[in-house]
Amino acid sequence: MICGSPLEYLDHAIDLKCSNCDKIESGYVCCPNNHYVCERCHNKQSINFIKEICFSTDSINPFEIAEKMMSIPQFPMLGCQHAFVAAGAIMIAIRNEGTFKLTDDQIEESFKRTERQAIGGYCGLTGVCGIVPAIGGCFAILLNSKCGTDKEQRLTMEVVSKAVNAIIDLTGPSCCKAYVRISLEIATQFLKDNFKIDLPLPTNPIHCQHVDRHPHGCRETKCPYF
Repeated sequence: MICGSPLEYLDHAIDLKCSNCDKIESGYVCCPNNHYVCERCHNKQSINFIKEICFSTDSINPFEIAEKMMSIPQFPMLGCQHAFVAAGAIMIAIRNEGTFKLTDDQIEESFKRTERQAIGGYCGLTGVCGIVPAIGGCFAILLNSKCGTDKEQRLTMEVVSKAVNAIIDLTGPSCCKAYVRISLEIATQFLKDNFKIDLPLPTNPIHCQHVDRHPHGCRETKCPYF
């Protein structure tokens, strides 16, 4: 984001100073020139684009919404910004469908919850893609799930486990855009099976338009979206 050099992924955290706002924080990703961008600066522009699309669309198709977000020229090929795409696309589609009476504040809350766990590089460091807790946060809001609840928490964990298992089959190397698509498929089918909410599923195969941008190499024919 600063000089265009390839990023270095560190084996252990070091204190890094944000090249944009001068904040010092513990981080794992920088460039050879010691440039670093903190999480808030890293995500700010993309989240603004995501929210603009969310609050201006009347679509009930989460895939259409997500593809529009991911096709913004400034949007990165990889990164935890994709967790906000998944959260925004499913939440705004649900709100537009109307069965759940979602407010703007609840949609904003889904972004706040996503921000707490979608952290750059952590998919490689912890094995947990930030899109997974983003989907979990959305369902927790929909169901009012929290510590101490019964069926609500079980259902939230169930959809999260389904998303994890689906993502596993698309790993090697990772692709955030593929993870968004499969997670939305899981979430959409889960809504239909459990709540009779019939959001559109893709009627035709999704053909990714970002193949040449993948810095680690696209999986090509191994990916259902190739």
